[in-house]
Amino acid sequence: MEGKLSELIKRAQAAFGDRLVSALLYGSAASGDWHEQSSDLNVLFVLDTLTPRELAQSEPVVRWWREQGNPPPLLLTEIEVQTSTDCFPMEFHDMQEHRRVLYGKDAIEGLQIDRSFYRAQVEHELRAKQIRLRQRAAEVLSNSDRLTQLMVDSISTFCVLGRHALILSGNEPRWKKAEIVAALETVLKMHMSAANEILAIRASAKRSTQMDTLSLFEAYLNETDALVRFVDRLDR
Repeated sequence: MEGKLSELIKRAQAAFGDRLVSALLYGSAASGDWHEQSSDLNVLFVLDTLTPRELAQSEPVVRWWREQGNPPPLLLTEIEVQTSTDCFPMEFHDMQEHRRVLYGKDAIEGLQIDRSFYRAQVEHELRAKQIRLRQRAAEVLSNSDRLTQLMVDSISTFCVLGRHALILSGNEPRWKKAEIVAALETVLKMHMSAANEILAIRASAKRSTQMDTLSLFEAYLNETDALVRFVDRLDR
């Protein structure tokens, strides 16, 4: 990981020169929940200007980074960082809590996040992901392997949203997925057996025999629905 990050910064400096204001690592790699086989390295590049020239210069850097198995870096200007917290409160909240400056100054420090925008985004994202989960499940419900993979692919997102639900409700934030689920069990007053089972599958790439796939999916939907209703009831 360190070698990849060092090489990325070296390439970014060569591409952007003094227009590169900051480079920040965020996400699971910054919060201590990064796993080499299943986690991404998420990086934000902050530039003083962002025109087609900078995009063209970033192309070989982004292409190389994608070839390493990571999502493309976020590209924002310094002004956009300062004025976008109302649009991306969840993302900037996470960066405020856990980030690592790889280059330049800390462009996230001191940002203010409005709770009303924050709560609205959490509920919006939860409902959108729940709808998308149902849509995709309708295509694969008879295929046990594909349905299992759908649940495994979605669990990280629901854990992220669950963490934000904990923060909004005044509970201590958790960062590791198993700890988020454990905290949600207390807050939601329910045993989240499906989420725990899916996390176990994600970690080991093996199914247990606790429940069949359709029953697991039904329980998973019930748990995500409980989380949506919990956030919907929070003060606006």
